Amino acid sequence: MAGEYSLKEYFDGSAARRLGESIQAVHPDFDVDSYAAEVDRRVGPLELKDRVLVMAQGLRDRLPEHYPDAVAVLVASLREPLSEDAGIFNEGFHLMAVARFVEEYGLKHPDASLPALVEITKRHTGEYAVRPFVQEHYEPTMALMRACALDPDPHVRRFASEGIRPRLPWARRLPEFVADPTPVLEVLEHLRSDTSKYVRTSVANNLNDIAREHPELVLDLAERWTRDSPTPETAWTVRHALRTLVKEGDQRALALLGATGGEHVLAHGLSLSPQSLDLGRVLSVRVELENSDTRPHTVVVDYAVHHLRADGSRGRKVFKWTTVELCAGERRALEKKHPVRPLSTRT
Repeated sequence: MAGEYSLKEYFDGSAARRLGESIQAVHPDFDVDSYAAEVDRRVGPLELKDRVLVMAQGLRDRLPEHYPDAVAVLVASLREPLSEDAGIFNEGFHLMAVARFVEEYGLKHPDASLPALVEITKRHTGEYAVRPFVQEHYEPTMALMRACALDPDPHVRRFASEGIRPRLPWARRLPEFVADPTPVLEVLEHLRSDTSKYVRTSVANNLNDIAREHPELVLDLAERWTRDSPTPETAWTVRHALRTLVKEGDQRALALLGATGGEHVLAHGLSLSPQSLDLGRVLSVRVELENSDTRPHTVVVDYAVHHLRADGSRGRKVFKWTTVELCAGERRALEKKHPVRPLSTRT
């Protein structure tokens, strides 16, 4: 779907009709035709989030006035939960409007809204909608998140991590967790060795976010997890959680991933050729590494390219190169071909 046209275009009268028909099946008074027509009429000039809001507003006008009754109708209209291997963004995009409905109109009713977000999460995601509840109803929301971390459904376990990420993309920031992520880490404890890679990816992304302000806290956690939970799943989570610190050359992060002796490894004779090249050409990078120590070391080699931005400043981008084993006193030449081409994410 998203590959054929921009995601925002999905949220139109057709999406409203699909959603409306599922609601009408459990609430016959729901006027599908007027709902689809209104959404189609209003969304034309709007971007994605505002289109989703239009769909949520249309639901509010056509569902029971009493919010708990309205959200009960929406929960009853939901399809079967996703299977364990089904991604939340592969189907059910129209349910973004249901989650937005809860976010916009349910903040005064946490007892009805929070369980509804769990049910939505089983079919799509409630990670954006739950964030105002963290701020307005902290205790019951965090109790829910701790319970979700133990849920048998991997989509719900992922929700426990993703919903409280301090810097979740596309979502409002949670400044209280940016300042002190301790409550987030307490939830992630249950997910460090999760059987689902889908869940572990969220845990790793969450920790990678937290490491921006609290690198030592994340490194302490990674060190303890590595020691106390020596499973392949925990090792995977830690490796991905430390990826930004590794790119920054943090020696403690590198050591946790098995690299050693950073203070003993020297780089000689870095050369780049050609000195000037056009887009689409390849840059050759050559360097010689020396292990000056009397014992062998595992060395992780990355390199950074500083791209010129439109405003004249330069942005640093780190690329992976290789991992090598260097014997005591060994010198080894490395060469890398780096294509220089325009990308949609980096021009």
